[in-house]
Amino acid sequence: MRNLAAVPAPEGWLERVASIRQWTRNGERAPHKPLLLLYALGRLQRHGTTEVTYVDAEPAVAHLLQDFGPPGRKSTPAYPFHHLQSDGLWSVTTATGDSPGSSPTQLRELGAIGRLAPNFEAAMRADPALLVLAAHSLLDANFPESLHADICAQVGLDLQAVEAQAARRRASSLRRRDPAFRELVLMAYEYRCAMCGYDGRLGTEAVGLDAAHVRWWAFEGPDTVDNALCLCSMHHKLLDRGVVGIDRGNTVAVSARFVGRGRAAEVLVLEMLGRALYEPQRGHDPPAPAHVEWHHAQVFSGPARMPA
Repeated sequence: MRNLAAVPAPEGWLERVASIRQWTRNGERAPHKPLLLLYALGRLQRHGTTEVTYVDAEPAVAHLLQDFGPPGRKSTPAYPFHHLQSDGLWSVTTATGDSPGSSPTQLRELGAIGRLAPNFEAAMRADPALLVLAAHSLLDANFPESLHADICAQVGLDLQAVEAQAARRRASSLRRRDPAFRELVLMAYEYRCAMCGYDGRLGTEAVGLDAAHVRWWAFEGPDTVDNALCLCSMHHKLLDRGVVGIDRGNTVAVSARFVGRGRAAEVLVLEMLGRALYEPQRGHDPPAPAHVEWHHAQVFSGPARMPA
């Protein structure tokens, strides 16, 4: 385990947050540690401390893993609760002094208590901007922007503070987004949602249309048209949540896990099943198979619904 006292400066803590060791293979997502850290930051902001028993943390972190982790992969909160210690940001103690390891049963039976490293926690109390910077670093590195507000709401983080704007610039400084990406994608798709055809404007400005990454930018998804779709804000959110995806032949896939009984759900989601995506205009490529496969494996909440 790293020497906690050796990194007292804010920059040192941010480097540790940015370099947490995560399991990785062929672009697969493993956001267990980032989600536990975001949960701890939410506790710090709401309760003034990150100290929490595994019994209390388990259902909340399990819910986060279910909602924002990769689909179809069995995940347990015990994994990050134990393994985050190796990154020098987290510690786990028990009344007996015994190590519970990563066993959920042992963590419960020994009354394991986890908390952020005391020096890290103290640094964030002294400088709230550090908390905001750390949160944005975790969010930007692991999730698309369309999910940030949902994750923050679930962990109880309020980042609408003076520090937020500076935090975003700082967290995104290592890899800059292409400022022309949105306009390039919207133009390629002729300012029309590739799924439902929505093409609303207010005056001369397109409204409610986004340039959606297929392979998330946080996971090396390039700012190129062949990794993008022009989508209305609703279908962008549904794509990033894994409700809809892209099937063979560039048609719309819909998760069998999605349930919607109202007419709006039928029109916006269920009736999309099997519909051909609008193609970009000549000179631009549709989503590349490699990016589509990544989204299907790492984001889409399978299995897919079968067509009628």
